[in-house]
Amino acid sequence: MTMAFPGCAEIASSSSLWNVGGFKTASLKCSKVQNVKISVLKSRSQRLGLVTSLAAGDDSDNEVTLLDYGGGNVQSIRNAIKLMGFNIRSVQSPKDIESAKRLVFPGVGAFAAAMDVLESKGLADCLKDYIRQDRPFLGICLGLQLLFEYSEEHGHVGGLGLIPGAVSRFDSSNGLRVPHIGWNGVKVRYPSELLDGVNGRHVYFVHSYRAVPTDANNDWVLGTSNYGGEFIAAVKKGNVHAVQFHPEKSGVVGLDILRRFLDGGLSADAERIAQLSGQPSTHPACALAKRVIACLDVRSNDAGDLVVTKGDQYDVREASDGGEVRNLGKPVELAGQYFQDGADEVTFLNITGFRDFPLGDMPMLEVLRRASKEVFVPLTVGGGIRDFTDSEGRYYSSLEVASEYFRSGADKISIGSDAVYAAEEYLKTNKKTGKTSLEQISYVYGNQAVVVSIDPRRVYVKDPKDVPYKTVKCSKPGPNGEEYAWYQCTVKGGREGRPIGAYELAQAVEELGAGEILLNCIDCDGQGQGFDTDLVGLVSEAVSIPVIASSGAGAVEHFSEVFSRTSASAALAAGIFHRREISIASVKEHLIDSGMEMRLV
Repeated sequence: MTMAFPGCAEIASSSSLWNVGGFKTASLKCSKVQNVKISVLKSRSQRLGLVTSLAAGDDSDNEVTLLDYGGGNVQSIRNAIKLMGFNIRSVQSPKDIESAKRLVFPGVGAFAAAMDVLESKGLADCLKDYIRQDRPFLGICLGLQLLFEYSEEHGHVGGLGLIPGAVSRFDSSNGLRVPHIGWNGVKVRYPSELLDGVNGRHVYFVHSYRAVPTDANNDWVLGTSNYGGEFIAAVKKGNVHAVQFHPEKSGVVGLDILRRFLDGGLSADAERIAQLSGQPSTHPACALAKRVIACLDVRSNDAGDLVVTKGDQYDVREASDGGEVRNLGKPVELAGQYFQDGADEVTFLNITGFRDFPLGDMPMLEVLRRASKEVFVPLTVGGGIRDFTDSEGRYYSSLEVASEYFRSGADKISIGSDAVYAAEEYLKTNKKTGKTSLEQISYVYGNQAVVVSIDPRRVYVKDPKDVPYKTVKCSKPGPNGEEYAWYQCTVKGGREGRPIGAYELAQAVEELGAGEILLNCIDCDGQGQGFDTDLVGLVSEAVSIPVIASSGAGAVEHFSEVFSRTSASAALAAGIFHRREISIASVKEHLIDSGMEMRLV
C-alpha cells in the first residue's frame, strides 16, 4: 500500500548506519515536517561493527527476488538482504517468480488473507511450480505455513498443498499463552548448511498457528521447537527451505541464516556476521525465554526536535529548567544501542500526538524506517492508531494507519485509547462488529501483530463488593488501611478515567483480537520501586495471551520479582536504561543467576 502525504518535506537519508569502529553519532541534516524535526543520524556500533552495504549494478547474481504480497513488516527483511550486499527485485507478476534466481517469501499476517492475494494476483500456481522445480527458495513464518495443505485459521482455508499436513492453533486449554511470542530454541534434526550453528541458540518466533511433524511430512522436517509440544520450526527439501521463526528479527543468529541462504553474502557485513555467529553460546537455548524490552517514549520537545523522554507518573516535563520536555536522547541512536546491548525487543511509544492526522506523522515513520536498518530484533510502535478523517475530509481506517506503520518497519502495533472505547462497547452489547481497530488489524495481520496498551490507576476499596470490577487483595494496604483495590483504565495518556477495570478490559480486548497486553501502571511510573505485581498477576489471570509488565523498574531484582511472582512473559523498562542506571546485560545476567531462561547475544 502506498500513501501520499501532501506538503511533507523530504527527509535526508544517511549513506551508512552501520560502520566499523567505536560508537559515534554525527547529525547530518534535519528536515522539518509539520513543525517537527528529526535528526538523521550516522551511528557506529561498538560490538557488531557492521556497515550497511548496497549492491551495485544490475547483475542478477547479486539479486534476490522478494515476494512481498503486502502483509506486515517486510522492511526488515529488505534491510537484512541489503546488508548482505544484494539488490532486491519485488514480485509484480508471475513472470518475476519464473525468472527468479533465488526467491524469498516473508509471509506475515493471516493465512486466508495471504492466500487470497496469491490467488487473485495469479501467483499461487507459479509459486508452486517454482518450488516443485527445486529452485532456491526461503519461506519465512507464514511463508512456511502456506506450503502446507490447509490452515484452520479463520476456518478451513486451503494452502499451496506442497507439504502434507495442516496448520492448526496452539492449544491454550492447558494454560499455554497464545500467541507463541518470543525467543525459543530450535532442535536441528540433521546437519544443514542453512541452520549450522543455530542449535543451542534462541531465535524469534511470533505466531498462533503451527504445523506438527507427522509420518507424512517427516521427509520435509529439518528442525523443530517446543511450545506446549513439538512443532515444525524449519523444513527443507533440496534447495527449498522455510522457517517458522523470523531470521531478520533474530539478531546475528538470524542474519547468519540469511547469509548462508545467499551463499555467504557479498558484503563486508556478511563476513563480520559469519565471525560473530561462530562465537560459542554460554547458555544453550532450552525453552521460551523471558523477554527484556527497552521502551522509548518519543515526542517533540519545545524546539521541535523528536526526542526520547520519560515521565514521572506520565508527566514528561522537568520540574525545573522552565518545564522543558525531559530529553534522554535520540530515538534511532538509542534503539540501535539497545539492540547492541541485547534488548529482546524495542518499543516506540509515540506520545507526540498528531491525533488529528496520524499519517502526517512523517518523523515517527522515518524513525521506524531508520531503526529497522540497524535493529534486527522486533520493533513495536504505538500512538495514534485509529480511524480518522484528515483536514481535507478524507477518511482513513485504523487498518490503513497500521499498514503504513508496518510498511515503515514496525513488527507489532500498540493500540491504547481506541482499544478502551472498543472494549466498553463490546461489554455493553456482547457483539463484535468487525469494524473496530482491533478486529480489522488482527484479521488482516494476525492477532500476534496487535498489542493493547493498558494505562490503569489503582483505586483502593475496603470491600470487593463495593465496586462492580474485579479486585485484588493488595500486598500492601492502602493509605487508610484498605486491603483491596481495583485498577481503573484511563485514556488520553492517563488524563481521563473510564468506567472499566483492567481485568475486564484485558478480557474484552483478547476477545476482539489482541495478541498481547502491554500493562502499564500510572501509580508506579517513574518511581523505581518495582513493578506492580498485584496488577500484573490480576491481568495475567484474566487472559491467555502474553502480558508485558511495565512501569516501576528500578533495580535488576525487580525483573526477577515480577517473573517469579507472576506469569508475565516479558518486562519492559525505559528510564533506567536511558539514564544508564542499570544495563540490559546486567538484568539478563541476574535473571540467569535466578534460574530463568534468557536469550544472550
